Amino acid sequence: MTHARDQSDTGTMASPVRGSDRFLNRELSWLQFNLRVLEEADNIRHPLLERLRFLSISASNLDEFFMVRYAGLREQLRAGITRTSQDGRTPRQQVEEIEVMVADLIRRQQVCWIDLRSKLQDERIDILRIDQIRKSDAKWLHQYFHNNVFPILTPQAVDPAHPFPFIPNLGFAIAFALSPQSGNGEPMVGLVPMPAFSSRFVRLPDHKSGVMRLVRLESIIAHFQADLFPGFVSTGHCVFRVVRDSDIEIEEESEDLITEFEILLKQRRRGRIVRIHFDVDAPETLRDVIVREMDAEPRDVMLLEGLLGMKDLSGLILKDRPDLLFTPYEARFPERIREMGGDCFEAIRAKDILVHHPYESFDVVVQFVRQAARDPDVIAIKQTLYRTTLDSPIVSALIEAAEAGKNVTALVEIKARFDEETNLRLARDLERAGVQVVYGFIDYKTHAKVSLVVRREDGGLRTYTHFGTGNYHPITAKVYTDLSLFTADPALGRDAGRLFNYVTAYRAPPEEPPALEKVVMSPVGLEDFLIAGIRKEADAARDGRPSGLWAKMNALVDGDVIDALYEASQAGVPIRLVVRGICCLRPGVPGLSETIQVKSVVGRFLEHSRIVCFANGAALPSGQARVYISSADWMDRNLKRRVEALVPIEVPTVHRQVLNQIMISNLNDDMQSWEMDAEGRYVRIQPGSDMPGFSAHNYFMANPSLSGRGSALVISEPPRLAPRRRVRK
Repeated sequence: MTHARDQSDTGTMASPVRGSDRFLNRELSWLQFNLRVLEEADNIRHPLLERLRFLSISASNLDEFFMVRYAGLREQLRAGITRTSQDGRTPRQQVEEIEVMVADLIRRQQVCWIDLRSKLQDERIDILRIDQIRKSDAKWLHQYFHNNVFPILTPQAVDPAHPFPFIPNLGFAIAFALSPQSGNGEPMVGLVPMPAFSSRFVRLPDHKSGVMRLVRLESIIAHFQADLFPGFVSTGHCVFRVVRDSDIEIEEESEDLITEFEILLKQRRRGRIVRIHFDVDAPETLRDVIVREMDAEPRDVMLLEGLLGMKDLSGLILKDRPDLLFTPYEARFPERIREMGGDCFEAIRAKDILVHHPYESFDVVVQFVRQAARDPDVIAIKQTLYRTTLDSPIVSALIEAAEAGKNVTALVEIKARFDEETNLRLARDLERAGVQVVYGFIDYKTHAKVSLVVRREDGGLRTYTHFGTGNYHPITAKVYTDLSLFTADPALGRDAGRLFNYVTAYRAPPEEPPALEKVVMSPVGLEDFLIAGIRKEADAARDGRPSGLWAKMNALVDGDVIDALYEASQAGVPIRLVVRGICCLRPGVPGLSETIQVKSVVGRFLEHSRIVCFANGAALPSGQARVYISSADWMDRNLKRRVEALVPIEVPTVHRQVLNQIMISNLNDDMQSWEMDAEGRYVRIQPGSDMPGFSAHNYFMANPSLSGRGSALVISEPPRLAPRRRVRK
């Protein structure tokens, strides 16, 4: 199916915003998202160390952006590519605008760090310079350095006989300008790569003052320069940090995908430089040597007045200061399964179960697979694995099942960016245990989250299926909001089986959608299904019938879907979108999108669940609406180049839980929300002075009776962003 994409054939679109101007730039929109994350570091409603965590996350996010998105644009620039993005920008234009915006973002990070560091001092946590430590600590620090740091350092001379060493991605190093102590001989440059697995902040022994004192590792190493380069004195030194291109490309006709990934992972560690961060007072002569030896370009260099590598600030989130952290939250275990004595299958047979993570524990997903592994009546388990951990309890359960003689299939996606190495190791472990490991398509990542259990019951076979919006990852499940649907619906079980067969049996996806009963898949059907649903709402609006669309996702980029949303808006469909990160749609443009509102929720938990609700003729959110959960964001890659699943929510209690609880709560949140304007700018929503604030995160933490019970919020009006007093930060 072909959809309008440019000014010449935009169909019914009649708007002052035409052509590529109807889209916002994907990269700049992502940077806006990271600014919202950074703003949470200034949010005085958060405990101090949690604010520090947001600053660390914003820095880590920015590293990944440079390693992948910015690096890709730079490669296009070097190759002379001038093809424009859907918003009409060339790679050069995007690079230049990114660099301006990033410079401001990094400046804000440094200002934020100065403020937080001062507040840490007020809380008796002091980050000291090396010249600020007490004389009584000098002996301890000397011993600490020689026992814990010196043995893992490799000081290196840089001269014609000693080539410049390789500094890995995100690696730190300290460069010294050295002169012979005796006055005889030539000066040289010395380099000390900082150890990768050492704490960036070294805690000094507790003092009777009660102040917690820490010193940065790089300053300790610089302080002991004479021990690293005996016979030389330092006439200047600097710390620098490297960010490298970490994207990897796959040859379409690779004979052995596993072997190729092992090679590519090694290449990643030697990727091209995309950024070198220096202290602002780094001696120019040292900078010139480093830039030349690392074959960097002038635009790769950034001088920072402050702290390099802010992602390491996570090391200051101290567990022994719980007063400066969020109050611990203990996830609940679904009550119905508990009432069934922990028997997942019995509980699921009774009725579909929706689990709302992290408010409800990921342990239920683990228990589902573990029970299947140990149940003598279970004969087969099929499982997708996109992101997980090396010690994953899901993987352990699959291995246990295979060793018990069950038929176990694991669809491992080894192209999950930055998790490839983990997934390769897990795949090897699974294969050794007898699991049938499948790696999916070369060109299409398998991003669907599905677990299928086949069990002998009543003289036949029954399927139990889990569909998720998030990953089978026990750590991220504690901080990501996601949905898990457990069902014994035979049609959904058959569709899950077809999904697995689709991936395991074909070298490439067929051109026509597979014959599925209820589930919708990409890359062969999901995009068209969404557009058809949007157009059905537009038809209803044109006919004077009730219409509406409410959706939640992480990113909205796909131009075809955006154009369908514009057409629906022009037909009068009220559209409310909760888009956490990238949004390329322009909301609120007269004649184009004036019925569309977009908001972003950024807070204690990372909003990750994907939901879409079509009004389907209902004036209010009701059982008449069509409700779906999905693994897919509305991006080109998810809809056109990934295997994804969209699943209908049909059981009335679960339907109410998704629409009337989760969707409405996100739409009504005014404590952790930002509203987007037509230019891609965001304004923090503030509760009106005459109304209490509402936080979706706090609401679900405080209401344990909601999840799994199918109770509904009392909604007296259609879901909308209620008028609020908004303050631009």
